[in-house]
Amino acid sequence: MHIQLLNDRDIEFLLYEVYDVERLLTRPRYQDHSRETFDSSLETAKKIAQKYFANHYAKGDAHQPTFDGKKVSLVEETQMAWDAVADAGFLAADCSFEEGGMQLPDMIIRLANAYFYAANAATAGYSLLCVGAAHLIQEFGSDEQRLHFLPHMRNGRFTGTMALTEPGQGSSLQDISTKAILTSDGTYRLFGQKMYISGGDHEMTENIIHMVLAKTVCPKSEREGISLFICPKHLVDENGEILQPNDVALVGLLHKMGFRNATSTVLNFGEKEGAKGYLIGELNQGLSYMFQMMNEARIAVGMFAATLGYQGFNYSLAYAKQRKQGRKSSSGPKARAPEQVEIIQHADVRRMLLMQKSYVEAGLAMTCYASALYEDSKTGETQESRDTALMVLDLITPVVKSWPAKYGLEANDLAIQVLGGAGYIQDHPVEQYYRDNRLNPIHEGTEGIQAIDLLGRKVVANEGKALEYLLELINQDATRAKEYDMTDRLGDKLLDAVNDVREVTYLLLGVIAEDRERGLANATIYLDFFGRVFASWIWLQQAEKAILGLSTSSGEGVSHDFYMGKLQAAKFYINWELPKIKQHRDVLVGVYPEPLDMKAQWF
Repeated sequence: MHIQLLNDRDIEFLLYEVYDVERLLTRPRYQDHSRETFDSSLETAKKIAQKYFANHYAKGDAHQPTFDGKKVSLVEETQMAWDAVADAGFLAADCSFEEGGMQLPDMIIRLANAYFYAANAATAGYSLLCVGAAHLIQEFGSDEQRLHFLPHMRNGRFTGTMALTEPGQGSSLQDISTKAILTSDGTYRLFGQKMYISGGDHEMTENIIHMVLAKTVCPKSEREGISLFICPKHLVDENGEILQPNDVALVGLLHKMGFRNATSTVLNFGEKEGAKGYLIGELNQGLSYMFQMMNEARIAVGMFAATLGYQGFNYSLAYAKQRKQGRKSSSGPKARAPEQVEIIQHADVRRMLLMQKSYVEAGLAMTCYASALYEDSKTGETQESRDTALMVLDLITPVVKSWPAKYGLEANDLAIQVLGGAGYIQDHPVEQYYRDNRLNPIHEGTEGIQAIDLLGRKVVANEGKALEYLLELINQDATRAKEYDMTDRLGDKLLDAVNDVREVTYLLLGVIAEDRERGLANATIYLDFFGRVFASWIWLQQAEKAILGLSTSSGEGVSHDFYMGKLQAAKFYINWELPKIKQHRDVLVGVYPEPLDMKAQWF
């Protein structure tokens, strides 16, 4: 059964009707572009995804990477996919024309990558990490470091990773034990072990550039801190030519539930004389630098999750339209339809499909909104607009990471349910979508970590200005929604929800001020509470554009059906999913302490 990648009409809708990416064409950086160049870039990405990524989605899962003690082997199609992305210029898509890049807006790049993620998320992980590592070097590296590494990361000769996690430490990066010791030549020698390093070893490229966090001691103050280092698998000369292996050793590969074709590695730095590392930026500022890559990755995780959920939705929808089972109820005590019907004719199946649609299309739109903010923070017309965009982006990043991760996975679970027994076997891809997506609520910070970040840091940043700014945006759109008969009641519900967010947030901030541990104990409930309101707003934005689209459509046909589908999904989410915040509100306002007060020995 052939299944489309994502939904081209939905992507067009988000780009040109909801977030108006064409407005960027008036900015100096994008004046040489047009809607045609944007569409051409996306079409190229889709073709690469269909030809070079989708062809080994199942194969890479069934034949996961192996390590024979000397080298890592991947299914051969992985190399072809990497080469196709590099040759098409997507590793340098955000770079200026002068740097040999495509100078594309962030939202176009994100959606181009979305096709790769939808076709084969594990294989797409290699390029995601490479681009993120390159961004770190571009932003914080020296001119010499940029010259030595960036051209080769952007043309596909080198890949990149981020090496944070250690066997004894996950998200608690302050407690890492990897050490960096300054040598007489001004470089450092790294000693320690990192694990769960995605893309940490393979043979696809000549070199792998690890971005490594390690503890350092400031010579002047003797203060210990954490710094960021470039640590290549192979040392290179000033032209990027390979000299010799660095002291970085692959201990072994980790075998995963899903996302298998992306190698997950355990790496030893410094088994001999120490792995040579090059300090990026200032000493003991590594965490602040690395958070740039992590925050980029968190938005990408949201996109990964949304696209995997989307593919499960697409597959289960197509299946439901052709699978016949059961008969529709007919009038009369013994009446019975003569033939079985497609299962999409059953209301409960439509409920599961509609639920999936409401999750995955909102998740995709969320990441597009985050991309729009990122773009405005870089190329906005005034400093004030740039600062505001960055402020709001910082606030919503935990939600954009965690909400699609949670509900994209839920969509995959529903896709399996739509297929029934067929969904549980490997003849259909929905079980692999679920296994692949199960990683996303975990990596780049678990759901609980994102929750503490949101409630403990983000909502109070800038004296709460970002939160109030966002709530005012939601209020404005909800008020405007009341002008339309189709969304009048939806606007009322969202206005009420905004009041709940404000009340609950400030109540919890008061609790945190007196007892931080107690105030944050139910932070994950708050994250879901906040996320449902945010997702409802995302749907209300789409509903308004759908109403405008309906006003210009003929009242029938594909375009009409598309807009009606958007409206129905918006109604479903706000009527069915948003009201669940009332239970969350009760738990949060009550500051119910059961999880906090539960003692380990009581389990």
